[in-house]
Amino acid sequence: MKITEKSQRLRYIAGDYLATSLSWFLFNVCRYNQIVVPQGIPFPSFKSYFLFEPVILGQLFFPIMMMGLYYLSGYYNRPLFRSRLDEMLTTVSTAVIGSVIIFFLALVNDPIPDRASNIELVLILFGLLFSVVYAVRLTITRIGLKTINHGKLTRPMVIVGINDDARQLRRRMERIHGRGNRIVAYVNPSEEDGADDPISRFDGLPVIPIAGLAEAKESLAATALLIPEGTSSGKNADFSEVLNRLFPLDIPILVSPSSLQLIGKLPKLGDIAGEPLIDICSANVADSTRNLKRAGDILVSSIALTLLSPLLLIFAILIKRDSRGPVFYRQERIGYHKKPFRIIKFRTMIAEAEPSGPRLSSANDERVTRLGRFMRKYRLDELPQFWNVLKGEMSLVGPRPEREFFIKRILKKAPYYSLLHQVRPGLTSWGMVRHGYASTVDEMIDRSKFDLIYLENISLIVDLKILLHTVNTVIKGRGV
Repeated sequence: MKITEKSQRLRYIAGDYLATSLSWFLFNVCRYNQIVVPQGIPFPSFKSYFLFEPVILGQLFFPIMMMGLYYLSGYYNRPLFRSRLDEMLTTVSTAVIGSVIIFFLALVNDPIPDRASNIELVLILFGLLFSVVYAVRLTITRIGLKTINHGKLTRPMVIVGINDDARQLRRRMERIHGRGNRIVAYVNPSEEDGADDPISRFDGLPVIPIAGLAEAKESLAATALLIPEGTSSGKNADFSEVLNRLFPLDIPILVSPSSLQLIGKLPKLGDIAGEPLIDICSANVADSTRNLKRAGDILVSSIALTLLSPLLLIFAILIKRDSRGPVFYRQERIGYHKKPFRIIKFRTMIAEAEPSGPRLSSANDERVTRLGRFMRKYRLDELPQFWNVLKGEMSLVGPRPEREFFIKRILKKAPYYSLLHQVRPGLTSWGMVRHGYASTVDEMIDRSKFDLIYLENISLIVDLKILLHTVNTVIKGRGV
């Protein structure tokens, strides 16, 4: 049986829905036998009780509600190579939350004099939800692990280094049970393309010069770059140079814990059972937080577009009367995972404002229209970007997206800028709150440092603080 990420996710979704429906049905059986019959409620049989309209609606509604909780928990984000401990803890937490919600939505209003019975029912519901759902999940997971352990499903990885530490790391990674780790190549961190007598093989695998890794990335299908301790224990400058050349590849980079003092980065350890390697590339955000952010983006942007539609119409009319040109300004920006998208803003400059190519705006830019200056001051030109947020191209909070033209110039000075594409770009950001608009590449780099710190501290509370600071900036007219 062939397993892919998509097919495994669909198995979990289907299994969760069926298991949750069964749990709720069994809960109704228990409820009938423990509450309805002893209390003398007029249902002559379980069939008549189950066909009662509120019970039928509950059988339809509850599994759908729980599927929403399962999604928000992040359970479906990584359907392959999952931790069984994380799986159990996630199942417990969603079962607890679902049971509490049902208690306050339905059971607390039951016309039953004995409240202890409701508490007992909640515990029964939790027990059913956890045991039935977890049993189905564990079965699907074990089938996947069987496929992994038979070598039919693997995670190709590349080790940066050609020394004994690299060789030993390969042995340890490939011995980890149930992870499907497979080393496919080594990288010579000090060898350039075209070098005399290049090393072509090491430990039975091909050796790629670091300059040729970008070109070989697609054919290798590497899921991670591993940097053993021997590669990262050299001079700080040498190791930083290696990292700077790896960051733009947009592949997770895992290093040994002893290298953290050279990187100055907080650790993000996701796999307790495996090799203790630290991911220095992925944003420090839990799957549940990532999904809750997206749900919040959809909710807030939908409400904002609806409530602000009269104001958007007024600005559209004013812009059309103020100067020649279109109402909206669309421009290609680089977004999540370096995918291009077209950002939409109210036009605040004269038409054809960049006849000689891309140019950043400045404080007293003569291209800005009279109305545009007012809109920029209060950041009203950004309001149409709620549409980008609704479409999933942007988030409410995240690093501001830039044009590829300027990104290429930023990367020459700050290769770590590539890390900002790990999350959706934002309508606002900590960099925008602390630094504001940038008029030079150096200012864009300075602003990006705040956004890099944000990647290490992503949470709903942090997002809320940034949004509140943004509202304060807008009210006080500090947009420029």
